[in-house]
Order: sequence, then C-alpha cells, then structure tokens
Amino acid sequence: MKSLAEVLRRGLRVRTVGFDDAPFDRTPQSPVHVAGVVCSRTRFEGMMWGEATKDGLDATDVIAAMLLRGKFYDQVHAVLIDGLAIGGFNLIDLPQLAERLERPCVAVMRRRPNLEKIHAALAQLDEASHRRVLLARAGPIHEEAGFIFQVVGESPAVVGQVLAAVTDQGQVPEPLRLAHLIGAAVKLGQSGRRA
Repeated sequence: MKSLAEVLRRGLRVRTVGFDDAPFDRTPQSPVHVAGVVCSRTRFEGMMWGEATKDGLDATDVIAAMLLRGKFYDQVHAVLIDGLAIGGFNLIDLPQLAERLERPCVAVMRRRPNLEKIHAALAQLDEASHRRVLLARAGPIHEEAGFIFQVVGESPAVVGQVLAAVTDQGQVPEPLRLAHLIGAAVKLGQSGRRA
C-alpha cells in the first residue's frame, strides 16, 4: 500500500473510507448502526454497515472489523471518522485503530470540541477514566486547509491535502457526508438537511 504522501505526489486517486453513526435510540446500551462509505476522491465506490453500542466501549473493534472483513480494505489509503466517538461517547482508540488497520486514521470535526463539557459528560459514564485516556491518546487537534482533525499515522499537512482532495464542497469530506446521509435515510426513511 502506497503512503498518502506518495499517492498525492504521484497524482493518484486517493481512496478513503468514512464512518459515521446513524440516528440512534438514547436508551443506554442500545444498538447504534454505523455506515462506512468508500470514495475514490469524491466518487462513491462502496458501502459497509455495522453495529456498535450506545456509550459502549466497542467502537474501535466495530470499525476495525467492518473494514478488515470487507472487500475494500486493500483499496483504502486512509480512514476518516466523524469525530472521535460513535453512539454518544463510544470513543475510538485512534492509535490502536491505526495500528490494527495499518492506515492513517483521522477524526474529523466540524468545530473545535469543548473539552471541559466533554470531560464533565464522561464523568457520568462507566469507566470514565478509561474514556479520558482514549480522548488523550487521540493526540493534538490540528487545523489544516480549513479542516479540524486529529490524526494518527500521517502528518497533519498531508492529511489536510487529502481532506481537501476528498471534499466536494464545504468542510465535510465526501465519505463522511455520504455516510451521514445514508445512515439517516436507512434509520429515518429519508436523509436530513445537514450532512
């Protein structure tokens, strides 16, 4: 597998997968569906569907299994996640995910998170100290090319270029935008206005 920097340098089509949770029931430990969308730059190429637990501790395992057991693993250069959690506060261990998938993993955010509020919310959950460790392990928050993200496995400068290449318009990379729209449509019967 070529590195992201080499893919960009050679002008090749970068393939990314974006994971986002679908709308979910707020009941503790309820199932949360996860959509995974593969794009070549901004062109849709495929999809995966998985299930995690609301406020659980299985997000890393679920995302890793979705990609590793499917046909898209060998094609994907990088993994994008809508934020660092799925299903409420089911936090992803970003370094572990990058190690298991042997791909750069990027948690993309629409805005800088309010860490004070996040820590207060985590204090209300089981295994709060473990969740705080996962939050810290994701590393610093970067801003490149108008995107806000955390990354493990690649330089922020290269990731900024990749995010720009896989974004059609606005600041939401196409794999994440499509995962959000598809998840909402499957669960609610139609996609929402905001993606």
